[in-house]
Amino acid sequence: MMKKRVVIGLSGGVDSSVAALLLKEQGYDVIAVFMINWHDKTGVLKGDCPWDEDVMFAEMVAKKIGIPFYITDYSSKYREKVVDYMFAEYQRGRTPNPDILCNREIKFNEFFSVLETYNADFVATGHYCRRAVSEMDGQQVYSLLKGVDPGKEQSYFLCQLNQYQLSKTLFPIGHLHKTEVREIAQKAALPSAAKKDSQGICFVGKVDLPAFLQQKLDPTEGMVIEIPGDWKGFEKDPAEPLTLRDTCKPWMFSPESGHIAGRHQGAHFYTIGQRKGLNIGGKEKPLFILATDTERNIIYVGQGQDHPGLYRPGLFIQDHDIHWIRPDKEMTDGSERECMVRIRYRQPLQAARLIKSGEGMFIVFKEPQRGITPGQFAAWYEEDELTGSGVINA
Repeated sequence: MMKKRVVIGLSGGVDSSVAALLLKEQGYDVIAVFMINWHDKTGVLKGDCPWDEDVMFAEMVAKKIGIPFYITDYSSKYREKVVDYMFAEYQRGRTPNPDILCNREIKFNEFFSVLETYNADFVATGHYCRRAVSEMDGQQVYSLLKGVDPGKEQSYFLCQLNQYQLSKTLFPIGHLHKTEVREIAQKAALPSAAKKDSQGICFVGKVDLPAFLQQKLDPTEGMVIEIPGDWKGFEKDPAEPLTLRDTCKPWMFSPESGHIAGRHQGAHFYTIGQRKGLNIGGKEKPLFILATDTERNIIYVGQGQDHPGLYRPGLFIQDHDIHWIRPDKEMTDGSERECMVRIRYRQPLQAARLIKSGEGMFIVFKEPQRGITPGQFAAWYEEDELTGSGVINA
């Protein structure tokens, strides 16, 4: 019987290394491919090279395991589909998630060309998540499940995958804890066994964000307005009930809401919830960014991480930005569903109510959420399964 062929995206890190090893031990015909997606080091912190060292580790790992090793370059597509999108979103005052975009546009889209190039049956990655297969009406249905290690669980990063992508993807380490992965690598004497995990923007590395963004976005001085700690939030007659739209829209600030606390070099260089980079001292508590207005180039800040302006009861996703991994789970207009929701990586899942309307999806949380940020992704779960996601519009 002919072996199933798998192309593993081998990054040079311990996770993809062990994934490749396990696939080989399970009897697959494994081919390793290293992806080069970024060359420009402008704005990248000194000493944090995106891939020069990684490709050496990846080649050594492939040699140790005994699998073919190839290098492919997707840098032009990465710039077009990820980096240019990032610049555009920051310019609009939104905060994109480049890791989710990279997975959607590069690792699980452009990279899928290797299926034809190497006549492969599957691709594989070192993500800490799992895939399940069931049958519905005579057809196979693929589910994306959380990884078993709560400290490394990465399903959120794959919240934009579709059924075809899941049907062709294997996640060999999703059932393991990170400590187990390290132990397997050490026992097999893989060159990446003690290699530190990569950090920063996917394929770019750690960056000085203002310096990185200044490649395309010009610095422009503007006001920093401090909002007092007794700010009330909803400015409505308390006798009037709040509408769903009221509950799920961003707080509205104006220069008259507070006082000038300092100056900044461009509202598009900052994001909601950010603490560092303001360079404004003399306050009783640290300043956190509550909102940015890129049209008027104003940043609104408040003292302390418990400032009421940091917390909101809900959010909204436009209809065209809603994505269902499981199309059979799709909600119809007027329907509601209780789910667990995550609005950023590593955030504990939060109880929420999903409400579908013709214009999009309203998500109302059981408890107010800190730092809801337009441009980021909200992902919703039913037990261990991630069923859908969407870009936060407001």
